[in-house]
Amino acid sequence: MTDSPASQRAALVYNPIKVDAEALRATVTDVSAAAGWGEPLFFETTVEELGNGLARQAIDQGAAAVLVAGGDGTVRAVSEGMSTSGIPLTIVPSGTGNLLARNLQLPLTDPDVMVDATFTGEHRPIDIGFARITRAGGESVEHGFVVMGGMGLDAAMIANTSGDLKKKVGWLAYIDGAARSLVGAKPFLVHYRVPGHRFHRARVQSVLIANCGSLPAGLELIPEASVSDGELDVVIFQPKSAFGWLAVWRRVAWDNSVLNKTRAGRRVLRLRTKDNSVRYARGTGLELSTDEPQHVQLDGDEFGEGTAMTCRVVAGGLIIAVPKGHPGAAA
Repeated sequence: MTDSPASQRAALVYNPIKVDAEALRATVTDVSAAAGWGEPLFFETTVEELGNGLARQAIDQGAAAVLVAGGDGTVRAVSEGMSTSGIPLTIVPSGTGNLLARNLQLPLTDPDVMVDATFTGEHRPIDIGFARITRAGGESVEHGFVVMGGMGLDAAMIANTSGDLKKKVGWLAYIDGAARSLVGAKPFLVHYRVPGHRFHRARVQSVLIANCGSLPAGLELIPEASVSDGELDVVIFQPKSAFGWLAVWRRVAWDNSVLNKTRAGRRVLRLRTKDNSVRYARGTGLELSTDEPQHVQLDGDEFGEGTAMTCRVVAGGLIIAVPKGHPGAAA
């Protein structure tokens, strides 16, 4: 026997720095009441509690649906706490990146639509990745990610990005972090393996493990990536010179984001001589190790340095609420 709407409660986990907390709480309260649900639960993130524990607390208190409002880091943390719970999660786009919302093609400028989707929308299962990071001393931690994780230059770029600048100009602040990271960037040796395949050895600048393929400004890092295929996509960046970096940029900004979208463009790509500046792989996970500690990032947040990272995917491990009739998570 299912619960009546009046006995159901939604929970909102929000980052007070990223949202108008008073207005959002009022909206969730009003829409909950209009749907016949009970008084919602509210949980505010802190520096110490990013959202994963709050999500589990909401579930323990009987929440039938959870909403998350904050930056990419808040969405990541709450998704980690929600994994395999079977409770639907609504993403209310906030902050600067909204990368998961963009990849799901959710409305980014009308939070009321997403709040309403909690009570009237449809549910779509998507994959969630987990990365176990091993430190130089041997200790390890595991965290979830919904967009992508990385080791190397991309993570160093995030570590070098000014928080104040990010607040002012959004994701464009990463350009400043990239410029400062590239100055001292050196390739490092990695050993990596996708489950079911042999180990590879390479000198690289960065390794990305992705659940989604799209970046801001219409850039397609991995055009074929899907959030619901039960696999993770691996991108190896190994340019050997400044010209190699130009090849990387061409691959992402022109080949993937422009040519790959048309039949004629794809014909051009098939005829072009391949280079090894960017290499791709796909599987249910990744085993990655290095000789020297490297920066690690998950969904745009810095996670310190590690000498190894083991990633796995939980297929359909996250249930996302989308507006009725919206195709976003069905890809």
